[in-house]
Amino acid sequence: MATTVDPAQLKRRKFGRVLTKLGKLSREQVHQGLALQKERRGRKIGEILVEMGLITERDVQEALAGQAGMAFVELDPKSIDETTRGALPSETAMTYQVIPIEFNPNSRHLRIALKSPDNFRAVDDLRLLMGFKVDACVAPPEQVDACLKEFYAGQQQSLSDVVGEMASDEHLKSLENRPSVAGASIDLEAVLDASEDNKVIKLLNMVLLQAIKDRASDIHFEPFEDEFKMRYRIDGVLYEMVPPPKHLGPAITSRIKVMSNLDIAERRLPQDGRVELVVGGNPVDLRVAVLPTMHGESVVMRVLDRSNVELSLDRIGMRAEELEKFRTIIRKPNGICVVTGPTGSGKTTTLYAALAELNDIETKILTAEDPVEYDIDGLCQVQVNPDVGLTFAAALRSFLRQDPDIILVGEIRDLETAQIAVQASLTGHLVFSTLHTNDAPSSIVRLLDLGMEAFLLTATIEAIVAQRLVRTICSSCKEQFSPTEEQLMELDLLPDDVVGRSFWRGRGCDACHGSGYKGRSALFEILVMDDGLRDLVMNQASVAVIREEARRRGMRMLRESGLLSIYEGLTTIDEVVRETISEE
Repeated sequence: MATTVDPAQLKRRKFGRVLTKLGKLSREQVHQGLALQKERRGRKIGEILVEMGLITERDVQEALAGQAGMAFVELDPKSIDETTRGALPSETAMTYQVIPIEFNPNSRHLRIALKSPDNFRAVDDLRLLMGFKVDACVAPPEQVDACLKEFYAGQQQSLSDVVGEMASDEHLKSLENRPSVAGASIDLEAVLDASEDNKVIKLLNMVLLQAIKDRASDIHFEPFEDEFKMRYRIDGVLYEMVPPPKHLGPAITSRIKVMSNLDIAERRLPQDGRVELVVGGNPVDLRVAVLPTMHGESVVMRVLDRSNVELSLDRIGMRAEELEKFRTIIRKPNGICVVTGPTGSGKTTTLYAALAELNDIETKILTAEDPVEYDIDGLCQVQVNPDVGLTFAAALRSFLRQDPDIILVGEIRDLETAQIAVQASLTGHLVFSTLHTNDAPSSIVRLLDLGMEAFLLTATIEAIVAQRLVRTICSSCKEQFSPTEEQLMELDLLPDDVVGRSFWRGRGCDACHGSGYKGRSALFEILVMDDGLRDLVMNQASVAVIREEARRRGMRMLRESGLLSIYEGLTTIDEVVRETISEE
């Protein structure tokens, strides 16, 4: 006979002990299950007890809830009133798969029902997103699903609906005549109060969840003289969302600052913060950067969704011969491998993929990054902090006393960092780093311009990889077309050069937001240093000479890599022209 037990008495107890405390089993029955578990290694005790017919799946759920210190409840949809249902926006409830079962608007206390105690991160996320005091219990999954369907199915609001509600809200209209420009005094209590308004919270949550769902890389909140814009970047291109009323800009900005533990009273200096969420079971980091401008504070949130990052060399877009060449480079015992390209060209992802392949129990890997974008098991990662003197150079200098095999320095920005990287390479370490140059041959001249000696570069640089990201054609609306002569001229091609070739583009559909593109792929240019190229560097040859010699030795230019992607139907002429320059 089951008994009612305080969940606090069951927390962190062994599963079998929880079942006996709940009155589901006797000790002898638990021991029978444990004996059988020893014979069937790898099986969970709960599964075995269910197979033996001693308990039900419902009993397993109740015991797991008890182990986590949570009550197990039965849901009655009729007992949940409209106020409680409305405490969570439909999008939030559906995303986190939770049901609000008790809500006190005055104390802002919310109780939710989860399908599983494993979803405990939803509690932390809702505290952060909603600003409520949240506690949780566990309910049968089928009952949670039924409530979600009854309460929220078909009730998802659009962004324009929420913005419309905010524009007509009398409470929020009180902010309309308050100053928002930099340097003006502001009623912090009024702004903080507005930042905790349910409609402001709902809007911001909707923007965040939509951005994560659409795989946006950045979310921009921008104050201007007559409007407050919201935009997000998908596949390298900014798209504008429905703008909220301008007077709500400070409230939205303050809500973001509260979520990221920033000082809402400081409006004169830039601030940086961080928000950690788990959306749909995937960890998502939001890097927040606040910048004072003429008309208020501009906020950019960088979305770092680990589920979107393919940390595998097989999946970053290299062709078979490029992959073979790159794998040979990263397996060298020492030397420097530089990845170059503009901001947002995928350099970090390429380097993480290389380190993921090299990451094993026999290899010590140290990284110095600004910022550390993704935490990777097995890597000792250091966050650079120039404010306290922890620069790339200082971190590198310390790394050499840590007995590493492989070192990653986020970026070579100055001569000191370059010199220590060279020193690390000469003492038997493999060093990875990044630069900001237009192509691979230019990186050599860039390092020489920093003040590096040519003989040190030729002794240490093993390879330079330049890369760009181009948008890939949406598979849902992909269609074949014939390019015009003008389009071909942009690629330095004539109609006779493309006889028999197929060209593709995206027509535009709902799946790609009408852009014709979905996702991005990388173009690579890999320069492998050999004796001939080293002689040119020692003789201070120009970039053009080095480039021509590298091409003669088999280096494929970024534009040539782009042409192959066009012919393979992966991307379009416009994308390749936008991201690469002609070598002519």
